[in-house]
Amino acid sequence: MSLPASGAVGEGQAPLSAGRLRREPFVLLFPLGVALSWWGVGHWLLHALGLLADFRPRFHAIVQIQGFMTCLAAGFLLTMIPRRTGTAPASVAQVAVAAVGAVVVAAAAWSGAWRTAQAAWLVVVGELVLFILGRFARAEQRRPPNAFVWIPTALAMGMAGALLSIWSEGQAQLARWQMLGAHWLQQGMLIGLVLGVGSLALPLMTRGEGPPDGAPTARDRLARAAHLAGAAVMAASFWLEVQYGLRWGLAVRALVVTAVYLFGIELWRPPTRPGWNARVIQAAAWSVPLGLVVTAIWPRLAVGGLHIAFVGGFGLLGLAVSSQVILGHGGYRELLFGRPWPVAVLVGCVALATVARLAMAIDRGRYFVWMGLAAAAFLLATLAWAWFVVPGIVRPRAAPDGRPVGAHPAAP
Repeated sequence: MSLPASGAVGEGQAPLSAGRLRREPFVLLFPLGVALSWWGVGHWLLHALGLLADFRPRFHAIVQIQGFMTCLAAGFLLTMIPRRTGTAPASVAQVAVAAVGAVVVAAAAWSGAWRTAQAAWLVVVGELVLFILGRFARAEQRRPPNAFVWIPTALAMGMAGALLSIWSEGQAQLARWQMLGAHWLQQGMLIGLVLGVGSLALPLMTRGEGPPDGAPTARDRLARAAHLAGAAVMAASFWLEVQYGLRWGLAVRALVVTAVYLFGIELWRPPTRPGWNARVIQAAAWSVPLGLVVTAIWPRLAVGGLHIAFVGGFGLLGLAVSSQVILGHGGYRELLFGRPWPVAVLVGCVALATVARLAMAIDRGRYFVWMGLAAAAFLLATLAWAWFVVPGIVRPRAAPDGRPVGAHPAAP
């Protein structure tokens, strides 16, 4: 499909029209998620600079996972699933629930209303689960990849974690349950979403390969059962960690992620799509098991080591995949498949943020210096991301026949 050089906004492609918001919910949810990350990370920078009296680790974790990453996941799923299943797009109300709910989560967590934050997030995810189940129940075409079973199991893990957090809040005798809930929510859900969403997005965005269609075969059913077994092992690994120690749980999770990468997503194959973004996606995906392995080997670096997975893995993967979606739907092939400088800046800043976050666990004497550097580097990475994707949001192009450019295969 050829694309016009003018970059004019096509009919129905106004940046925030109701029609576009339904068809492409990411135009609201992706920027909102990044904006929430400024709240979650920015207050650390202000504290490191002496401009804010305290820093709030629990608020930071909630906003980054249940605000920033949840918005990215919701924007992707609400956009992609109707296209994949041939069903109706999300309603404006469904998009609004995701957006408003994420803001409520952040505001409640900032004020210390932890139960309210978790309840608001459960509303967001509950609405997302109903949307997914409803669309697949009415699917007219294109069956999902086998590894898509990770998506509902990941969301179920997150919801169980949130419920455990609400139940155990403020009760010292339930500390183990609170820890289990936090692990399911902050690690299990994200890993599961990477494996489930990645089964479609990673091969498509790095190699241009979509999953097969047609009726499921006996081999497909066996593969789905294997993925479900892997999800069960993943969930159990957090109980293993709480009961017997960090190293065992991390090792099990690293094995599960690596197995899905190798045998399900075939992420050992090098990218064949041109441009830097495909290679960034591949590297970010592998940073997830790398962070788990590093932390399993050196448990004393637990928080810092896990941020190889959180920042260099989940964070960079979310920014790179969202870039691909925005530019693919916006029709900017020259940016998507090129080597624009914002991508290099984005990767460099995320790498610096990851190293600085690891240094916070190693060099405790300069803890707040490294904190400020990590926060500043991550925020600069989001600015590079915004510079890279803003044309696809505010000036989407239209195909010659007037169809939205989101029909391009580079944009799932």
